[in-house]
Formats: sequence, structure tokens, C-alpha cells
Amino acid sequence: MSAPAPTQVLHYIHDPLCGWCYGAAPLVAAAREVLPVQAHGGGMMAGRNRRPVDAALRDYVMPHDRRIAQITGQVFGDNYFNGLLADTGAVFDSAPPIAAILAMQALKGADAGLDMLAAIQRAHYRDGRRISDEATLSALALQLGVGEEDFARVMRLVEAEELTNHIEASRALLNHVGGRGFPTFVLQRGDALEALDTGTWLGRPEQWAAFLRQETGAMASAGASPPALCDIDGGNCN
Repeated sequence: MSAPAPTQVLHYIHDPLCGWCYGAAPLVAAAREVLPVQAHGGGMMAGRNRRPVDAALRDYVMPHDRRIAQITGQVFGDNYFNGLLADTGAVFDSAPPIAAILAMQALKGADAGLDMLAAIQRAHYRDGRRISDEATLSALALQLGVGEEDFARVMRLVEAEELTNHIEASRALLNHVGGRGFPTFVLQRGDALEALDTGTWLGRPEQWAAFLRQETGAMASAGASPPALCDIDGGNCN
């Protein structure tokens, strides 16, 4: 297959603390083998929506996460269920991990940002690490080949100059394409943007890649699965 035209991009509107986005991680990996993927962090638990870990949060997310695991085959580790979700000193804040992804993009390019997102998701959902803590993010960046000083310097710049605008632009894109939450995939051909039905493809990365290779961007409505996503402020995950 020939390489996609530069104007053909898959936009991925996500949040690092969205369980359905972790469920969609194999789709992101498969899509990267087909065409360029551009990540847009939506800030689901940023600002006033950041949440300390407590019993209410644990009781809310656990049944959703178990359903995500069942549908997608993604692994949610014991260190997450019985470690992080019981860690009342932890805070779920989307802003630092999104800033870390943007810092990696600035340092090493778009692919490095996607690699950082994948590493953050594994650290959170599999290993039960505090991905809103800078020490965790710095350690992940080091594993991806970026030194602590460079990472900290660029992360500070991102937080000061880029992060707020990035989250606002991500939400504006989501609204523009009629997306209802995270994850949302948007196929761009030239100036045309089309939101794709994520629910149809969860747990089926090979078929998803085949669909993208066809470059149709069209989904038949009959038999389509309901959307599997978290809303933009984390208040509901279907």
C-alpha cells in the first residue's frame, strides 16, 4: 500500500485518565501502522474536575473498568485495582500527563507523544502508578530516551504557554465533529473531517486497520455498536 497523502490524518481526541481510551489503545497502535495519528488531550479531569482518590471514585470506576477489560481485552492490573484505587493520597488530574505528552512531542516529534501516551496508560491502568505526579512522568520520559532536565524544562514551558490552549482546542474539535466524549477518532481527508464509530472496533484492531486501509471513512448505521466513551468532564462512562 502506498503511503497516505500528507492531508490524510487520523485525529485522536483522548484523555489519559479515560478508561475507554485505554481500551482503545490497541486501535491507536494499529492506526499508526496505516496513517499519521495526531493526539488531542481533552482534559477530562483537569482543573475543577481533578479528583482525589476516595471510596466514591473507586466504586464508580471499577465496574466500568471491568467492563472495558471484558470488551477490549486490555489488562487492568492488581496494582491499579487494589493499589492505586485504594491510595487516598493520589489525585487524578489530566493536566500533567497531557503536558507530558505535549513535551515529548516538542522534544522528539508526534510519534514520541503517542509513545508517551501509551506509556502513561500502561503505568496507570496496569502498574497502578500516579501518572499525575511529575516524578512518574519524568521516569517514563527517561525510559523513552529523554533526560530529566530536558523533560522538566520543556514540561514547564508547555504548562505555561500551551496546555490550556491545547485542551480548549481539543474540546473545540470534539464539538465541531459532533463527538460526545473520549475517545473520539476523526478521519481527515483534505479539509473534510469525519468522526468514526469507535464502539464498532473496540477489541478488533486488525479489522480496524483494514477499515482504515480502505480509506472509506463511512460506517453503516445498521448493527453499529453504541458509543463506548467517557464524557468530557468524566461524569459518565458508558
